[in-house]
Amino acid sequence: MLRPELHLTVSQVALRRKLSHDTISRMFRAEPGVIVYTNRKPNKRIYRTLRIPESVERRVFERLTNGCRSARVRLAE
Repeated sequence: MLRPELHLTVSQVALRRKLSHDTISRMFRAEPGVIVYTNRKPNKRIYRTLRIPESVERRVFERLTNGCRSARVRLAE
């Protein structure tokens, strides 16, 4: 039987990756697959709660680190 995928909070991802809460929020706000709960009230700011699936977290950081890895290889040549 397949286990359901774990959905992480922004704080959990920030702690795992040693990045700030704001950085993770900006990185994942528009990422496909992330669940975004919004709370809108008239004349108030928008509150967003993100739930980030583990597969999306891996995909984003693989994409980011692969770009850096290839840039390091090019610099070393």
